[in-house]
Amino acid sequence: MPPKPPTPWPALAAIALIVLLLATAFAWAAGWIGRDRLTAPRLVDAIEGGKPYAGFRRAHSKGVCVAGYFDPSTQAAALSRAQVFSQPRTAVQGRLSIGGADPYAPDAQARVRSLALLLKTENGQEWRMAMNSFPFFPVSTPAGFHKQLVAPRPDPATGKPDPAKMAAFLAEHPEVERFQAWAKSAPSSSSWANTAYNGVNAFRFVDAAGRERFVRWSMEPQAPFEPLSEAERRQADPDYLREDLQARLRQGPLRWNLVIVEAAPGDPIDDPAQAWPGNRRRHIAGVLVLESSQPQATGRCRDVNYDPTVVPDGIALSSDPILAARAATYSVSFNRRERETARDQAPPASDVTAQEVAR
Repeated sequence: MPPKPPTPWPALAAIALIVLLLATAFAWAAGWIGRDRLTAPRLVDAIEGGKPYAGFRRAHSKGVCVAGYFDPSTQAAALSRAQVFSQPRTAVQGRLSIGGADPYAPDAQARVRSLALLLKTENGQEWRMAMNSFPFFPVSTPAGFHKQLVAPRPDPATGKPDPAKMAAFLAEHPEVERFQAWAKSAPSSSSWANTAYNGVNAFRFVDAAGRERFVRWSMEPQAPFEPLSEAERRQADPDYLREDLQARLRQGPLRWNLVIVEAAPGDPIDDPAQAWPGNRRRHIAGVLVLESSQPQATGRCRDVNYDPTVVPDGIALSSDPILAARAATYSVSFNRRERETARDQAPPASDVTAQEVAR
């Protein structure tokens, strides 16, 4: 009697199981299931605060495009084998911005200023940076950042923040006190041009011999620091940072030193809320030169996602959870605004300023 042909059901069941697992994984990643879990879309929702501005970045929404170049120092190639440190010059395009989700906010009211850069070398390597004027991050984890965004929201019943929620948040995340102290005491600079911008996350530099070191970096301005007084803050035009930048660029290029700071054993590598001691070894790895600016609505920075995890060979990521969260939320923000633009949900590309909105 001939043997019976094998039944197809086990193979079909295996295929169905694989499809089910893939669908579940997709739904989990999208946040459709496990809704108590913090996902990138939920984090971006919290950043939006229920009032997204279609077509704009969800954070640091107001800014200008800038362009220039980077020249490495003679010691830079010993720190990392990234080509940006060995070729004579690398073209740079980037973005200067203020903190917040309102693209029409008055510049003088912003406590945080930011600089994002894209460096692309001759062999196609890309290095993207996203730096801020604060010296360390407010919280240590993505969950803490989400709670920081949600805790001060007005209570629907009173229209005011709930003090109990803020107290609970501060008790759970005492590291925020350091950031609050910085925000209250550190003077604001009078210009984008004389602001220091810090990459608060740690990365690994790998040299030509394969040796590794953990580092953080900053762009330290060559322009002397000038504080913005309270009187100047009250009297400043809504778009004074952009106007100041244009005036300075008419006088010539603006420069920052790229300062690389090495971690010592025991320094917190994976916690951006903790600053490293000030006596750590520092290297000037080159000079950033900005030569021009353009409106963000029509400039080259408009459609760039300045994801700080895009790094060239010779620079690697640390296991900092905030760094991974930044990559995920930047992607969600980018996709939302690009989708809004494609669907004509965003305003037409125009250089609308805060002053014009106020009028």
